[in-house]
Amino acid sequence: MTRTERVAKLKELARERILVFDGSWGVLIQNKGLVEEDYRGDRFTAFAGQMKGNNDILNVTRPDIIEDIHNAYFGAGADISETNTFCSTTIAQDDYELDAQSVYDLNYEGAKIGRRIADEWTAKEPHKPRFLAGAMGPLNKMLSMSPDVNDPGARAVTFDEVYQTYRHQVKALYEGGVDMYVIETITDTLNCKAAIKAIRDLEAEGQEELPIWISGTITDRSGRTLSGQTVSAFWNSIRHGRPFAVGFNCALGAELMRPHVADLARQADCLVSAHPNAGLPNEMGSYDETPEQTAAHIGNWARDGLLNIVGGCCGTTPAHIEAIAKAVEGVKPRQPAEAKHTLRLSGLEPFEVA
Repeated sequence: MTRTERVAKLKELARERILVFDGSWGVLIQNKGLVEEDYRGDRFTAFAGQMKGNNDILNVTRPDIIEDIHNAYFGAGADISETNTFCSTTIAQDDYELDAQSVYDLNYEGAKIGRRIADEWTAKEPHKPRFLAGAMGPLNKMLSMSPDVNDPGARAVTFDEVYQTYRHQVKALYEGGVDMYVIETITDTLNCKAAIKAIRDLEAEGQEELPIWISGTITDRSGRTLSGQTVSAFWNSIRHGRPFAVGFNCALGAELMRPHVADLARQADCLVSAHPNAGLPNEMGSYDETPEQTAAHIGNWARDGLLNIVGGCCGTTPAHIEAIAKAVEGVKPRQPAEAKHTLRLSGLEPFEVA
């Protein structure tokens, strides 16, 4: 299939059933027991500092590991797998002193690997086509919050810099062959807006329009994002981007995430997604929730008509995704809310003019 045909098929399937996303990448990479040489490979031997822990660089130095993870999730029943590019921006990779060309290659090679594996699964199982989402993470610098508690107006980065770093990433992901973009684990909605603008500007300049999936993060029981927005305020802030899907991931386990997903499902006029953690981390930073426990929560949400896309975040494995896929099998997807033609504004709280 061409990319245009794949996108059309993705939208068709989304109307018919709940789609399944993949799970955590970090936990699977950590379990490989990699050493510094695995991360550096031949290309990055002369770079200063430690590379171990820079999981995205494995797209270039250990593509076999990235292939294995895509295969594991597609084999577990995922319809969509994401590129290993969560931190593949010039801003995030500045911690490792990578140059712009190297960062471009992390995205491009990550997309090429995922494209190849997705196409192989589609050829093998044409009744269940597989899709590739270009992962765009939240950055390690925020536009909405000061890094200095003594100077609320201070910023470590400008909007133009965030826009340019995402534009650089989007171009590489697109050229590598992704079917959609997933702007995920959003802690700062203004960063997300810069990512949306980067995508839409490149489309205006000739790139094919691809679905945009936006997934925010509710950081604690307050029901707000890290930059302070409620669910409704978050939705009002990003709905201008015409997202294919919107949802939440990370920070919370499924049990605590449900009310926020339900709130979003009530008002979003697009698909709604959820890929929670495998519960909350224990004292050692590990996740104890079993695949059956996570799947039971998500299955209940699906049967209550809240979801269109499901998956897992921190602590989840192919076993979790397999259990989730079984839990939502045959369940009808949520119907998007009716679009309301009203003026909607937001700061930390939503404001609507009837």
